[in-house]
Amino acid sequence: MAQASARGGNSEKVSFPGGQGGMLAARLDRPACPSRACVLWAHCFTCTKDIFAASQVARRLTESGFSVLRFDFTGLGASEGEFANTNFSSNVEDLVAAADWLRSEHLPAALLIGHSLGGAAVLAAAERIPDAVGVCTIGAPADPGHVSHLFTDAIPDIEAAGEAEVLLAGRPFRIRKQFIDDIARQSLNSRLRSLDKALLVMHAPTDATVGVENAAAIFTAARHPKSFVSLDSADHLLTRKADAVYAADIIAAWASRFLDPREPGHGDPASVVANEGEVAVAETGTGRFVQSVSVGGRHMLRADEPPAVGGADEGPTPYDFLLAALGACKSMTVRMYANRKGIPLDRVAVSLRHSKIHATDCEACETTEGRIDQIEVDVQISGNIDGNTRQHLFEIADKCPVQRTLQDEILIKSSLKP
Repeated sequence: MAQASARGGNSEKVSFPGGQGGMLAARLDRPACPSRACVLWAHCFTCTKDIFAASQVARRLTESGFSVLRFDFTGLGASEGEFANTNFSSNVEDLVAAADWLRSEHLPAALLIGHSLGGAAVLAAAERIPDAVGVCTIGAPADPGHVSHLFTDAIPDIEAAGEAEVLLAGRPFRIRKQFIDDIARQSLNSRLRSLDKALLVMHAPTDATVGVENAAAIFTAARHPKSFVSLDSADHLLTRKADAVYAADIIAAWASRFLDPREPGHGDPASVVANEGEVAVAETGTGRFVQSVSVGGRHMLRADEPPAVGGADEGPTPYDFLLAALGACKSMTVRMYANRKGIPLDRVAVSLRHSKIHATDCEACETTEGRIDQIEVDVQISGNIDGNTRQHLFEIADKCPVQRTLQDEILIKSSLKP
């Protein structure tokens, strides 16, 4: 059984038996709203679940509405077992065990993501994880035997003595002959040809650890649907946050094509996923007013009310979203106009407040009785620009499309779905 202990937010430590029987340490990151789908992450050779790339990609994916399970392979990180007794095959067994745990304790693993040798491992394990609809590799070798170049000088000693201690990323690891023999037996070509899942291959052209020709080999061997995305100037371990965030955003957008929007969250009745061009909202069932909000199937948000009116304050209120839409539209409109006119605008900042006032307090309003809605807007325009230009940009902000929508006559057509 898994043992869970919350660590703030929506992330928790869990553990489950691995392929060799020892308990594997893992972290399950969940989005604030109901999960669109679950992702299973496999880390790179001798890395751990907490390596920068894993934590950053997981964080970004949860912001996009995905749950992410990342774990330490046997003998690494906080997982039980001895690394010297593991190999590529045992990593595959650990992945299958992780998928089994997800299926019974959370949600089935709809997406498999593998980084470096973890990419080769998810390709090998995919046929044994029927729940998965997509596989993504990041900087993965086309041949698991590729990792042997990291300790080439020690191979004669390993062959002769059966094992040897090698330094990998500055840390000592004991490599045994059985590891070398195991990776030599592995072949991904046949598995790629029979891969019955969507494939996304991500690789940096300048990867100095695993050459980009490996990505070409993986992509060529696989059948459609398959996609390739260049990670431009990223390094092998995605040590720059911008590269990890970019990779996660691409994965989220790509995965949306293969997740059925009519079956959000793979069985979670509280989740909702909108189609392209739509916004979908549904109760989560976790609070009196908490709502799951999906924007175009790509962005997942949560709405709620403050405790003063019976809510749990788990997200912005509907009026908060309204103010955010107006403020964002004003800022974007000023930016687009300034860019088009070549105005040296540094920054636009907009703050908004909503309130109800007596109609009699509004001299310009047609309504004369009761209360009316008032939105106060403060616009700050920064840059090396004169007063007249700043005033003009301020006036341009009032011409944003959302403000026009709010001020014009609006037709709202509602229908009752069966």
